[in-house]
Amino acid sequence: MGFSSRMDCCGQFVKYSLFIANFVIFVGGAIVFCLTLWTLVDRSFVNELLGTNLFSGAVYVLLVTSIIICLVSFLGCVGAGKEVKCLLLTYFIIVALVFVTMLIGGVLGYVFRERVQQTMRQEMRSTMALYGSRREITQAWDLTQERLQCCGVDTWHDWNRYGPVPESCCQELFGGQRKECTIFPTITNLYNQGCLYVTTNFIRDHAAVIGGTSIAVAILMIFGMIFSCLLFNMIE
Repeated sequence: MGFSSRMDCCGQFVKYSLFIANFVIFVGGAIVFCLTLWTLVDRSFVNELLGTNLFSGAVYVLLVTSIIICLVSFLGCVGAGKEVKCLLLTYFIIVALVFVTMLIGGVLGYVFRERVQQTMRQEMRSTMALYGSRREITQAWDLTQERLQCCGVDTWHDWNRYGPVPESCCQELFGGQRKECTIFPTITNLYNQGCLYVTTNFIRDHAAVIGGTSIAVAILMIFGMIFSCLLFNMIE
């Protein structure tokens, strides 16, 4: 098992190119995994207010796919180092399937990025009526307003039709104490920005980062498939 004398130099170049490409793919897959995991864990409280599962679905697809990418890139490194044709063929097939999945996840993230403002305003207004009566909705609004430092959908006045302004809208003073703002709410003691604007920007930014990273990894996977085909044909 190995290269012929005529193809030795070229074969070695392809072999190490495949190895390096897979190492970079492994790093890219690890980055995508970290980004998607952080998005799910650190901002999971926003999910109740989104009104669509498209974004979280795309993130889950990319999370699972990134794990597969890391495993497959390791397989590619072993196949290149040991010059095993069976491993190279298996690597090519799996990478081709993962490549399609990555594109689907990237497209879903991009589609959601364009639709986010259209769907969120209506859903957020409908959940405001359930504040205080449904625990998960109440927690989602409180965590969103506290962590993103926003209030209401477009402004804190949105809460007037549903009852008093939640305490989570109150700005914090030094030492973690909150102003007494729910009885006499004003623009000076409440968060100024609406949560639709802040959350929309957050989702758009993360969708762009995750989608961009996934596209970059997908491009690298194309090179991995090309090098694996070349190396497969060169091995006797």
